[in-house]
Amino acid sequence: MKKENENNTLRDIFSASVKNYGERMAFSLHNKEIITYNEASSKIENLIGVLNKAGIEPGQKVALLGNNMPNWAVSYFAITVSGRVVVPILPDFTAFEIINVLDHSDASAIIVSSKLEYKIHKHISDKLPLIIRMDTLEPVKMPTVSSPVQPAEPKQEDIASIIYTSGTSGASKGVMLTHSNLVHHTKMTYKLFPIVKEDTFLSILPLSHAYECSIGMLLPFYCGASVVYLDGSPTPSLLMPALKEVKPTVMLSVPLIVEKIYKLKIRPMFTKNIILRTLYSIPLIRRALHKLAGKKLLETFGGKLRFFGIGGSRIDGVVEHFLADAGFPYGIGYGLTETSPLLAGAIPGKVKWQSTGPAIEGVEIKIININREKIGEVIAKGPNVMAGYYKDDETTKASFTKDGWFITKDLGHIDKKGNLFIKGRRDNMMLGPNGENIYPEDIESVINEFDLVLESLVVQKKGKLVAKVHFNYEEIKNGLLEEGNGSDNITDKLKEIKAELISYVNERVNKFSRLSEITEQPVPFEKTATLKIKRYLYN
Repeated sequence: MKKENENNTLRDIFSASVKNYGERMAFSLHNKEIITYNEASSKIENLIGVLNKAGIEPGQKVALLGNNMPNWAVSYFAITVSGRVVVPILPDFTAFEIINVLDHSDASAIIVSSKLEYKIHKHISDKLPLIIRMDTLEPVKMPTVSSPVQPAEPKQEDIASIIYTSGTSGASKGVMLTHSNLVHHTKMTYKLFPIVKEDTFLSILPLSHAYECSIGMLLPFYCGASVVYLDGSPTPSLLMPALKEVKPTVMLSVPLIVEKIYKLKIRPMFTKNIILRTLYSIPLIRRALHKLAGKKLLETFGGKLRFFGIGGSRIDGVVEHFLADAGFPYGIGYGLTETSPLLAGAIPGKVKWQSTGPAIEGVEIKIININREKIGEVIAKGPNVMAGYYKDDETTKASFTKDGWFITKDLGHIDKKGNLFIKGRRDNMMLGPNGENIYPEDIESVINEFDLVLESLVVQKKGKLVAKVHFNYEEIKNGLLEEGNGSDNITDKLKEIKAELISYVNERVNKFSRLSEITEQPVPFEKTATLKIKRYLYN
């Protein structure tokens, strides 16, 4: 049983877990490396020694740029438990973005994986006194100092991490999370869904993102569980054998991953000919087919999965119906980097369709500035809410109400049972010709329910709503071949599909949310680390 008055800093969590779970596996690189809690502790202490010898003072910033691996976690703990501040950098950041993060954060050192060293340009490496290769935890560049520094015992109010968001708006800010933020968040998440030491996590999201770092690394470490990393991106060729061999009990994901599984693998099984399509259109039969598919899907994931967390953005409604019918153990969460990240969540068996669930224990959520549609701005308060944005007092002040509530910039409503429903981002909301509020995410949700759509984005051009749509071109070509038409006729077929899609959408949305045009997005949209579309690139 976890005690409330213990473990107030990441150092406390680290020490307690090493003491309690020393010989258990902490982290693993699939088929390559396994390290126990005791071995992780030795590596962490050795790395702290390197930071001390290099003269990196407590409170100084150390950047982390690497692919997921056990040494990423080792580096994170070495930095934070010794009183320094970790600055995780997303691997998909450009060299220019990385330079900005290193400069803005005042980083004194960087720990970088060999695969990403090429992103650190010489004029940057020349300015950094200490560079450590993450793969080996050996210094590549080491300063000469007269005497090593002494690490400090971090206090709970000390900054532990500065995370630079990769927002859909393109603006990146340094979110300061304290030891208290992260420890409270870990305890609150544990209360929502208790992890046991026998649990095995399979990590497929970047550790540099708050979602994976807090829930996919800190939480299992706190509970004595094990985390397995893939030696590369989670492509089917790496992921499928890993699922079979690892047999994870817990995984964290984002909507796009499970939506692709449904749209590219599951749904085509039930719509490949007219007989199956007819049967699939009957609700009772469709639910039975979903249940069968769910059993196979669970087997594909190794057969032992008890929690499949989905967060980062709203899941497609049709896909969520499938997961519910299938009995798949999915949970839903909502939060932001600024809140460590979780604010609301629902565990398997307690999910309400299209809701993020209620506020987690310890968090308060309310809706302000409610409009005539009963939609308003979501604001939150809790011990997991950030200390502020680094070197940006003005934006920090603007992010809180006068009485201390954090302004999420999300729009939504709360039902009578306390379930939160997110409509979209405040900054994405559009105005109709007569001042009506238009929520593009709602329209996109309807578009994405259409059989042949993979993803979409709604923009406003000269007062008209236009949908950019990435179609399932492979299924369209297969359909043409089944009909006896060559794939050369795809242009005509797409015109027909676009006309059907506009009718489909406009029959299902209010009159001021109706589409005027659909344009093709021939390649997938560019996305953030949690696979949300970078909207600012397409407006």
